[in-house]
Amino acid sequence: MKTVLLVHAHPDPRSLTAQLVQAARAELRAQGHEVIQSDLYALGWKAVYDEHDFPYRLDPERLSFVAESGHAFSTGTQPDDVRAEQAKLLAADAVVFQFPLWWFGMPAIMKGWIERVFAFGLAYGYQGAGNRYRYGEGGLAGKRALLSVTTGGPAADYGPRGINGQLDELLFPITHGTLFFPGMEVLPTDAVYGTGRIDADGVERAKAGLAARMRTLFDEAPIPYRPQNG
Repeated sequence: MKTVLLVHAHPDPRSLTAQLVQAARAELRAQGHEVIQSDLYALGWKAVYDEHDFPYRLDPERLSFVAESGHAFSTGTQPDDVRAEQAKLLAADAVVFQFPLWWFGMPAIMKGWIERVFAFGLAYGYQGAGNRYRYGEGGLAGKRALLSVTTGGPAADYGPRGINGQLDELLFPITHGTLFFPGMEVLPTDAVYGTGRIDADGVERAKAGLAARMRTLFDEAPIPYRPQNG
C-alpha cells in the first residue's frame, strides 16, 4: 500500500476538477492505497507568501525569504497550516496536482501552496548544501508527481503547431522547475482538453482516463529529465 496526496484547486465543488479528484480518489482506494487530500479552496489556503509566514524572524530589519524560510523550517516555527501541509507531503509516496489551466499555469492558490510549503531545507537548500542536491536529488527524492490538467481549448491548440504552444512546454516550469528540482520523479501530464464545451460523455471519458492513470501511478516511467549529478 502507498500513500497518495491529492492537491487540487477549484472554487466550485461541482466542477470537473472536483469530479476528477473524486474519480482518482475512488480508484486509488480500490487499489488499496491511502489517500490524503488538500482541497485548497475548501481549506481557505493563504496563497500570499509574505512576512506572516515567519512569526519568529531571524532578521527583523530585512526580509530575506531564503534566510527566513530556512530559519523557520529548521526551528519548527512555520505557521501551523504550512507544517500540516508539509506533513502530508512528506508522508506521500506520490502527489497528484489537479487543476484547470488558468493563464497558462496553475491557479494562484496552488502556486501559493508551493511557495509556502516548499521551504528552504526541504525543497531547496537541502541539507544546507546550497545547490548540491537538486534536479533529481533533494528532500522530495523518491516521491512521484503527476499533473492532471484541464484546458478550455481543444487539443489542437496545445499541439506541436498549436496557437497556445505545446502543453508540455507551458508546464515545463512546473514539471521540471518545481517538481524535478527537489528530486521528484515526474510522470507525463494527464490532460483533458476542450472542457469549455465538454458533454456528459466527455466527463465520463475524462474520469475513466484519470482512473486508468491511477492504476499505473507507481509503474509508469517518469519523464527522463537530465539529473544534475551522476
